[in-house]
Amino acid sequence: MCESVIRLKNINFSYGNRQILKNVHLDIKRGMFMGLVGPNGGGKTTLIKIILGLLKPDKGSIHLLNQPMEHFKDWNRIGFVSQKANTFNKGFPATVFEVVSMGLTAKIGYFKFFKKHHKQKVLSAIKQVGMEKYTYQNIGDLSGGQQQRVFIARALVSDPELLILDEPTVGIDYKNVEHFYELLHDLNKNNQLTLLLVTHDTGVMTKYATNIACLNNSLHFHGNSDEYTALSTEQLSQIYGHPVQAVVHDHD
Repeated sequence: MCESVIRLKNINFSYGNRQILKNVHLDIKRGMFMGLVGPNGGGKTTLIKIILGLLKPDKGSIHLLNQPMEHFKDWNRIGFVSQKANTFNKGFPATVFEVVSMGLTAKIGYFKFFKKHHKQKVLSAIKQVGMEKYTYQNIGDLSGGQQQRVFIARALVSDPELLILDEPTVGIDYKNVEHFYELLHDLNKNNQLTLLLVTHDTGVMTKYATNIACLNNSLHFHGNSDEYTALSTEQLSQIYGHPVQAVVHDHD
């Protein structure tokens, strides 16, 4: 049986009197590309914050990489990419190399000198996301899609076993979104990197993700992408709480 990278049991969370998450069970195995979808306000970002230890659930248990959350210390084994493209300060005075090198801080410590093998790891991560020709260019001069590739490189440079992305394509044009998801697909397929991606684009999920979880306060669906595609319009509308229709992208 494949190892669980994330295992959530009976997660409940409320803001005041408003319950955001109710009895959420989620099991993500090593090597999965899990797409987390659902309506606005359904609790997706809250769940990500709980997984990252930024929020504590009212009830339930969390295991990360086979360790209980309360004992988990190896955060360098988990990479995180958020909605950077639409909020990033374009005047930030740093090159692509400098931004990616920040991902090694947790491993080598602050104010430590880079050694040759550290530089090679940074260059390798930049190449991995196809940004090597921009290595010494200011990140503020790049497009939103290019910046997100840099932020992925920053997450990858510490060799994580799990990469979590919270709606990373907000503000990126369609052409670059396709390239971005192709990159994630390659990282999952060729590097066996486990991915958890929050997105509203269910069509993309059915094309690239191996598994899909649909969250609307409770987890209404948890299965592979083919099973999700097979859901009827009525079933999807019931999950989302309003009329919806799935748009499936061509896999070729």
